[in-house]
Amino acid sequence: LGGYVPWPGGAALHLDLSLATWAADGLLAIFFFVVGLELKREFVAGELRDPRRAVLPVVAAVGGMVAPALIYVAVNLAAGGAGLRGWAIPTATDIAFALAVLAVIGSHLPQGLRAFLLTLAVVDDLLAITIIAVFYTADFSPVPLLAALLPIAAFAALVQRRRTWWWALIPLAVTAWTLVHASGVHATVAGVLLGFTVPVLGDPRGTRGRPGQRAHPGLAEHLEHRWRPVSAGFAVPVFAFFAAGVSLRGADLGTVLTDPIVLGVVAGLVLGKTIGIFGSTYLLARFTRARLDDDITWPDLLGVALLAGVGFTVSLLIGELAFGTGSTADEHVKTAVLAGSLLSATLAAVVLGRRNRAYRAIAERDRIDADGDGIPDVYQHRPVER
Repeated sequence: LGGYVPWPGGAALHLDLSLATWAADGLLAIFFFVVGLELKREFVAGELRDPRRAVLPVVAAVGGMVAPALIYVAVNLAAGGAGLRGWAIPTATDIAFALAVLAVIGSHLPQGLRAFLLTLAVVDDLLAITIIAVFYTADFSPVPLLAALLPIAAFAALVQRRRTWWWALIPLAVTAWTLVHASGVHATVAGVLLGFTVPVLGDPRGTRGRPGQRAHPGLAEHLEHRWRPVSAGFAVPVFAFFAAGVSLRGADLGTVLTDPIVLGVVAGLVLGKTIGIFGSTYLLARFTRARLDDDITWPDLLGVALLAGVGFTVSLLIGELAFGTGSTADEHVKTAVLAGSLLSATLAAVVLGRRNRAYRAIAERDRIDADGDGIPDVYQHRPVER
C-alpha cells in the first residue's frame, strides 16, 4: 500500500510520489506548520523570549542532540562506519509524544517542569529542522526554492493583515510546498517557514478597533488550535502507519539486535539524550550563574532527560531520509526508534511517577495542614467531647 503512486503523471513537478512519501513529505508539512507556529510563539511570547530563563533548556537541547549523535557515530565507527549517514536519527525529541507522556503521569509535577520540557523540545525541533534542511537535502535546485518565496510572501502578507481566507491561504501554502519539494529541500521545511510568518501577538486595538478593549488572541494561537487536531489526529497517525510498520518476517533477530545502526539509535535515544540533557544542564548550573527554577529538582530533570529520548516521528523521518524508504537499514531504524522510544518512555515513567507520588504526598500534607504548624488541622478542629 505504501508503494502505490496515486499520481504517476506528476514527474514534471517531482510529485510522482508513493503514498508513504506523500505521508512523509505532505502530511508531515502540516505537523511542521504547527511546530513553526509553536516555535514562533515561544520566541515572541514564551519561555524563549527571556534569554535568562531560556538558557538552561536551550543548552540542554543542544547537549541532548550532540551526545546522541556522538554515541551513534562512535558505535558505527567501531563497526566499520557503514551506517554513519544515520547520525542524526537519535538526536530528535518528539514533542507531542513526550508532552503526552508527561501529561498522563505528571498530575502533581511542577508546572516549571512542563515549561522546561516544552522549551527544550521546541529548540530540539528547530535544530532538527535545520539538520534536515542542511544534511538531508539531495539534488538541490535554487530556482524553485527562490520561487517559493513568492507564495510564502503572499501568505505572510495576508496573515499579517489578519486575513484568514482559506481559499487563498491553502492554495498559497500548497504552491509553496510544491516549489520547496521541487527544489530538493525536504518539503516539511515549507510548513515551518509558513508557520513563522504568522503573527503571535493579538490586535491591541481590540475586537472593534478601539483602544482600551481586550485584545484578540494572536493569530498563531488561533491557527495552532485549529490545525493541531488535524496534525495530531490525522497527519502524524497516518505517517506513523506507513513509517512505523516494522516487519521482522524472515529476518535474523540476532542480526537485527547486533546491527550497529540499531545499537547506535537505541543507545543514542536512551543514554545519549539523558547524558546530554542532564550533563549539560548540570555543568552549566555548576560553573555559571544559571539555575533551575526553584520548583524543579535534579531528580525531576533526570526524568525529563529520559523522556526526551522519545524520538518517534522526527527520528523515523530522518531515518527514511538517511537510508531510503523500504531498505533493510530503514526497517532496522524503525525497530530501533520504536524500541528506544519505548524504553525511554518506560524509564521516564518510572522516575517521574515516583516524583509525582512525592509531590502528591506533599500536596496532601499541605492540604491537611493548611496553617503550616506541623499539626494536621483535622486534629486541631475536631469537636471537644463533653
